Amino acid sequence: MDYKKFLYEQKKREKALKSKASKVVIKEIRFGPQTDDHDYEFKKKHAEKFLKDGAKLKAFVFFKGRSIIFKEQGQILLLRLAQDLEELGKVEQMPRLEGKRMTMFIAPKKPK
Repeated sequence: MDYKKFLYEQKKREKALKSKASKVVIKEIRFGPQTDDHDYEFKKKHAEKFLKDGAKLKAFVFFKGRSIIFKEQGQILLLRLAQDLEELGKVEQMPRLEGKRMTMFIAPKKPK
């Protein structure tokens, strides 16, 4: 009887801790290697909104077909995004090429 009560209390505590835990939301933004300025600004506004809402941001450049030869342009694009969002977020992972995608993670800064 006592042991059953103990198990019940333990489950209750675990459930309370689980409900208090915050879930990490990851939002994605996709660029092409030759994204134009207007498109870049449009996507940057969305990225700012995501970071202000407290979500992590996964920005990636997707290389189609032979566009993989523009690796440097993709990296420059992602680093430019990181620099523009410097006051809102902190870069967790620098741009890294994985197959046909170059990905970068930005975490929101904690509000003071």
